[in-house]
Amino acid sequence: MDVTANQPHATSEFEKGGALEVLEVSTRLGLTSFGGPIAHLGYFHAEYVTRRRWVTEQTYADLVALCQFLPGPASSQVGIAIGMLRAGLLGGLAAWLGFTLPSALALVAFAYGLQVMGTSEAGWLHGLKVVAVAVVAQAVWGMARNLAPDPQRASLALLAAIAMLAYPTAVGQVLIIVLAGLAGWCWLSEAGAPRDPGVRIAIGRRGAAVAWALFFGLLIGLPICQRWGHSEALAVVDSFFRVGSLVFGGGHVVLPLLQAEVVPPGWVTTEQFVAGYGAAQAVPGPLFTFAAYLGAMMRPLGGGVVGAALALIAVFAPSFLLVVGALPLWDSLRPRLGFQAALRGINAAVVGLLLAALYQPVWTSAMHAPTDVALGLMDFGLLVFWKWPPWLVVALSAVGGAALAYL
Repeated sequence: MDVTANQPHATSEFEKGGALEVLEVSTRLGLTSFGGPIAHLGYFHAEYVTRRRWVTEQTYADLVALCQFLPGPASSQVGIAIGMLRAGLLGGLAAWLGFTLPSALALVAFAYGLQVMGTSEAGWLHGLKVVAVAVVAQAVWGMARNLAPDPQRASLALLAAIAMLAYPTAVGQVLIIVLAGLAGWCWLSEAGAPRDPGVRIAIGRRGAAVAWALFFGLLIGLPICQRWGHSEALAVVDSFFRVGSLVFGGGHVVLPLLQAEVVPPGWVTTEQFVAGYGAAQAVPGPLFTFAAYLGAMMRPLGGGVVGAALALIAVFAPSFLLVVGALPLWDSLRPRLGFQAALRGINAAVVGLLLAALYQPVWTSAMHAPTDVALGLMDFGLLVFWKWPPWLVVALSAVGGAALAYL
């Protein structure tokens, strides 16, 4: 029986799965999701919405919009939220672990002795940048048809893209989303199809309150404890937790903040930091796993696997707590008519933000020659028309990029 034949009543969004299932799928994504946070959202869309139908198009867009408001790595938070919807708190943990662990282990291996050897110019890595263009284009294509199908929302998406290209900052992104929500609340109350029914979140208000209490308690309490205890290890955990709590925009935005935290105290040298940054460009998954490399290099944490684990957990813990705290509130607001109208505007703006990101930085970092465009068109055709699995297209594009480097 096709459970997707009569959405939304029969969508598999309402079927629960196990944490091991979530771990398996997210690990596959963690091994193949190259290209940065915007590309990650494209991979998630292809896997969780199009292929597996764990969430509907509307719910996925709502989650993306929610995570744009939260500090931390938005793509990782979207994955955590989908894992929680699928299999509760353990599902969220499994989604984070699977998506994060492959790149974290790779960067720890770099920290154990691998020096940067020109990987930023490697042909296979350029092929991965090219396939990211195709993945994001596929996501924009699919989301635009569902979330900006009429002139009002299409116009809102285009305005959001123009504004983002003109003012490409994290503050600008949040402002665009807020204004789009206001526009939707005022003018889109009758637009679009009926909303999906609420999803069942295995986190009550009490659990959300505990998550918020832990988040603010650690944010305020860690620096106080560090000053009293004078522990270098606690100071490092405090620094990574604070960065994970306060950075908006995710991805590359976290790098200057981490540099300001770890280089001046002498925890790592500038050369070590730059070497790790170069290595981080060559691995899939979230850029926040750069923290694992830094933790493995740091004297205060003792270095090695223990240091990497502590730094990694500290920088991602705020994201997990924020998603746990925000999801129940988000689901209680979704059924309200005014909030639905605002979400229609926000979802249209998200399409525009992805469209802007398709050009900068995804297109501009990958497309330098006609052969790059040809490889990108091949990737797009295999994904959209031939329905090849993303991991296979990623592998093929890496081989294609390596071959083009010799032409």
